[in-house]
Amino acid sequence: MHTAKKVWTYFVIVFVALIAAVNYELFVFPNQFAPSGVNGVCTMIQYVSGVSVGYLSLLINVPLALWCFIEVSKPVALRSMVYVIVFSLGLLILDRIDLSPFIYMTENGTSKILGPLVAGIIQGYVYSILVKASAYTGGTDFISAIIHTRNPNKPFFGMNFMINSVIAIASYFVYGYQMEPVILCILYSFMCSNVGERLMKSGREAISFEIITDYPEEISKELIEKLHHSATLIPAKGMYSGRETSVLLCVVNKTQAAYVNRIVHRYPHTFAIVDPVSQILGNFKNLSSDGKEIKEVLDAGDGKTL
Repeated sequence: MHTAKKVWTYFVIVFVALIAAVNYELFVFPNQFAPSGVNGVCTMIQYVSGVSVGYLSLLINVPLALWCFIEVSKPVALRSMVYVIVFSLGLLILDRIDLSPFIYMTENGTSKILGPLVAGIIQGYVYSILVKASAYTGGTDFISAIIHTRNPNKPFFGMNFMINSVIAIASYFVYGYQMEPVILCILYSFMCSNVGERLMKSGREAISFEIITDYPEEISKELIEKLHHSATLIPAKGMYSGRETSVLLCVVNKTQAAYVNRIVHRYPHTFAIVDPVSQILGNFKNLSSDGKEIKEVLDAGDGKTL
């Protein structure tokens, strides 16, 4: 079962690498802006010299992957290298195919902003899948991971932001001293990071309920039997009335929040304070609305992606 899951993970990495290659050909290259990361540098070099990003990505990422293999994580480096190789080969193959009927670009700049928007959304999706599969897109991810391994106090995403800022500024000089490529690069980076972050958190988000009630045993029983989540009982006292009561602290999956709401409404003088939980650490099962555990479909490797 574990071998099949690992094979499926590599298949998914290959698939998203091809999606990324198509994304670059349809939305990045035609709109003349540099995306974030090392591929942004490669895109600017391609624009100036005509040398394909496919070759440049391999040339830069192979030594970085070897460095990451030695210092960070062997599984992460291997999986990331699979992505880089397939992405680069995909670009080289697509360069020989006429994609003009599908390319998005405008002659006079009208709605040019849509190209980077779509490209950022797609790349954010790709990035979120790769992180779940314990892999990187290469380039600045490798560099940031190596620096973070040597100095854990250095923020991973902060270093990525600094590098991408330099790329955005450099694009001003490469693309004819214009501000538009800089703005498009920032827009792409913003969409990519936000979409990627939201998708990565989607499976780990939860809802915290603080239920004030006189029926802690009954509500706890329903939570355990119907949602398969327990609760923590905290004795409490209403300071206005001076009456003894109870507080149940319960964390459930987002899909189960509506059911908890229905439980709370069935008991008189019961109400709940609800807070979103961005991430759960430790032994917390991801359950569907009917209480069944949702299995992870990708193999996380050694989990050393940051």
